[in-house]
Amino acid sequence: MTKAEAFKRISELSEVLQEHDHCYYVLSRPLISDYEYDMLMKELEALEAEFPALVMPDSPTQRVGKDLTKDFQPVKHQFPMLSLANTYNEDELIDFDRRVQELLEQGDVEYIVEQKIDGLSMSLRYEHGRLVTGATRGDGETGEDVTANVKTIRSIPLSINKKLLAEVGADSFEVRGEIYMETGDFKKLNEERIGRDEKPFVNPRNFSSGTMKLQDPAIVAQRPLKIFTYYLLGANLPFKSHEENLQALQKLGFRVNPAFKKCNNIQEAIEACRLFEEQRDSLPFEIDGAVVKVNQLSRQRQLGSIAKSPRWAAAVKFKAKQASTLLREITWQVGRTGAITPVAELTPVFLAGSTISRATLHNLDEIQRKDIRAGDTVLIEKGGDVIPKVVSVVVEARPEDSRATQPPVICPACSEPVFRSEDEAALYCQNASCPEQIKAKLIHFASRGAMDIEGLGDAIVDQFVDKGFLRTFADIYSLKDKRDELTTLERFGQKSIDNLLEAIEKSKEQPFSKVLFAMGIRFVGAGAARKLAEQFTDIDALMQAAEEEITNIYEIGKSISASVSSFLADEKNRDLIRCLRESGVNFSRGERAEIRNNFFTGKTFVLTGSLQTLSRDEAEEKISLLGGKATSSVSKKTNYVIAGENAGSKLQKAIDLKVSILSEEEFTKLLNDIIAV
Repeated sequence: MTKAEAFKRISELSEVLQEHDHCYYVLSRPLISDYEYDMLMKELEALEAEFPALVMPDSPTQRVGKDLTKDFQPVKHQFPMLSLANTYNEDELIDFDRRVQELLEQGDVEYIVEQKIDGLSMSLRYEHGRLVTGATRGDGETGEDVTANVKTIRSIPLSINKKLLAEVGADSFEVRGEIYMETGDFKKLNEERIGRDEKPFVNPRNFSSGTMKLQDPAIVAQRPLKIFTYYLLGANLPFKSHEENLQALQKLGFRVNPAFKKCNNIQEAIEACRLFEEQRDSLPFEIDGAVVKVNQLSRQRQLGSIAKSPRWAAAVKFKAKQASTLLREITWQVGRTGAITPVAELTPVFLAGSTISRATLHNLDEIQRKDIRAGDTVLIEKGGDVIPKVVSVVVEARPEDSRATQPPVICPACSEPVFRSEDEAALYCQNASCPEQIKAKLIHFASRGAMDIEGLGDAIVDQFVDKGFLRTFADIYSLKDKRDELTTLERFGQKSIDNLLEAIEKSKEQPFSKVLFAMGIRFVGAGAARKLAEQFTDIDALMQAAEEEITNIYEIGKSISASVSSFLADEKNRDLIRCLRESGVNFSRGERAEIRNNFFTGKTFVLTGSLQTLSRDEAEEKISLLGGKATSSVSKKTNYVIAGENAGSKLQKAIDLKVSILSEEEFTKLLNDIIAV
């Protein structure tokens, strides 16, 4: 075969295989058998092997790259990926419509209502009909390049033929969509993992998101991810409405959820949202709400956006899913502060994408208020579709011999007497040597927000405490002297030991505020620890401070100051601090650099929603270091609200009070500009 003949046949095979991919993965209407498809693919692979110069990047053989991705490079979106403002009831949706009508100065507005897929947002960039980039949302302006992984998803076309591009009137554009996994596929995957004694994945959304961050496209290719696309963006596109936009996506060969509804007014949109919520449990994929969009594109442009959210669209969040199951028994677990909390042990039930076998019962008061008993049939739901909790008891299904739940009188871990303060709902074990307390304290100490000791997780801490290697925080820094003993542990090789000891050594550099937080002082969270570290130069100054002096710090109340004073007055804790200092742990914030006057100096900020580039603690710490103040509530004294993704009621309050709003991009740019000076 000549090179020209090979080129012609390779082009034919590529076109045929792409057409069959579209029929199978997008339309769910295969035209040939798997065997016939495989034979065509083998012929193409053989020709490309013989003529490697003819291999094109959009060839069906190039869906799985051969190189591992060491990192994901930043990529700027051609069009910002905005996040939607949430509404939680019909009144809020009506209020959204009122604002739209006022801004447009007209009556009823036409809307498109779509199901809100619970997946991972993705941007696909095509140039001259070829897929060139797949990127995550990131901060809305810049995402991470996951093109190699995106190419493995067969419902995403690698290229689009010129005839279709001409029909639609598009050549180079960006497509927005949601990558997800169907619940049936997810359940089957978890059943297989359980059969291999592997830990099941939590839910389809987290699984999909985690898969797209894997560094090996070959593994991604083995996972049945899919995509629904919902927006086509480009210069001079000929569409007048969002409905036409969706139809163009379908014509170009993209998967579009066909369930969208065109509505003439907000009442029809509300009816569509109700219908989607009723259908929620019967769908083959997870949805967590609906999206209401102004249909006319000219009106979308007229409405514009605020912060990082468009004024022309709103997300309607559905109520948390519920399921009924049997509460087999109530167990009690001990936390790092000694608090003993009840847990419902359930007959496993599948709910909102994962199998639930345990749920929190919060405290004894909650049990008594809801009269929750072992043997009850209970309704459970996921708070925010994440944390399982018991909502109520199906009293009519209660066994006749049922008895009210009694609190434990001794600690379930160490058998010491249980204590309960008159003004608290929690029960406490006051035995400082309680093994479960020790484990929980060590896990907290090593956690990412505290000393950040990678490799010292729950399972390793359990093992080290049971073996007698760890009893206090100071013992962590003596593990280097137990290297020979560590090598005898199962699944703990030389490389694991080296990595752990390196992480322990690096933790000594953590700032004073994080060390304070790591100590696990009751009521002292990350924010309070940061404020204490700002006020006192080192641990000595804090130990010498009177309780009243601590109370006078902004947003540090009496309960925190009393707890700090009591903790630091205890001789055992002082000895522990001394041992940690001798090991090299940092108990001083050092000399505070003089703060130049800058944008943040003297201003008050409130953060709302989730930030993509910084944790909330990190953002507040940077504000503080630059002379600003981060508070938890919005008031007329607030200078700026920093709005991240899924910003909630604080953003709306800021709008109502006419407080200035910064997007995450604006916030990080201000930080970078100041640091660069």
